Amino acid sequence: MAGSATFFDLITMGRIGVDLHPNQSGMPEGRVETFGNFLGGSAANVAIATARLGHASAVITRTGADPFGVYLHRQLREFGVDDRWVTSADGLSGAPDPSAHTDELDYFAIRAARIFWITGTALSGEPSRSATLAALKARGRTSTTVFDLDWRPALWHSTTSGHPDEARPYYAEALRHATVAVGNLDECEIATGVRDPRACAEALLAAGVELAVVKLGPKGVLAVHRDGTAAEVPPIPVRVVNGLGTGDAFGGALCHGLLLGWELEPVLRYANAAGALVASRPACSSAMPTGAEVEGLLAGDGKAPAPERSLP
Repeated sequence: MAGSATFFDLITMGRIGVDLHPNQSGMPEGRVETFGNFLGGSAANVAIATARLGHASAVITRTGADPFGVYLHRQLREFGVDDRWVTSADGLSGAPDPSAHTDELDYFAIRAARIFWITGTALSGEPSRSATLAALKARGRTSTTVFDLDWRPALWHSTTSGHPDEARPYYAEALRHATVAVGNLDECEIATGVRDPRACAEALLAAGVELAVVKLGPKGVLAVHRDGTAAEVPPIPVRVVNGLGTGDAFGGALCHGLLLGWELEPVLRYANAAGALVASRPACSSAMPTGAEVEGLLAGDGKAPAPERSLP
């Protein structure tokens, strides 16, 4: 594919889809009668979350050649995400996003993006596995590359439940090219074989990244940088309405902090707040918060970030 003349703050590569959410909240199971459709998929949501925070974002993925695909293109544009690398696929028996091919990639744009974001899901099968690894190799380590560990065992084909031994070689290869790794404890264990949070972070650093971010659920989040800088912050309590998309909001806000050069602790507090806001809302992509909303939640907690600080 020819090189792009447009430079992006963030390019993500991975999943997109249509989510269905109940239109009636608080209904007993089986009693919901109508549903709303929303754009979904982790890579697309991270791009939306980052665009909501004021950055130029794009996503590399595929849709079906059908009305759902038309809908997803329209939604991306309405959310401010560039859709030039969202291509359609005909005649597939499964989801179209894993069918991305190496010859469809704009390697110039991937190298030029300030942040490139990939996910473990894209490594679960071909041809997206080869395309993702080719994109990582072409990008090199010239700027920030985030590997969202994103373990979804049902998508790995050796067994119906997936097996870590199948994933680990591909995770190891991706970690050699990434500069940032992000995952919860289960995902970090898949990638490293250890489960203690600090041991996970150290293992991810040893695998090649510069920054390891380990999400600890109700205990908050831990991040450790290769230079020895570390931070651990607690979660922000909210009334959870829908947990879907909280990690994507966290990821978009993490990119925001990295792009602005914040230090670790303010980056993590900001990302926690973005995730908390989405957890308190019924939808996913449309729930991604603006900067004013995140700052408002943080101000109420008395812990607003300090933009003048710089990330080592």
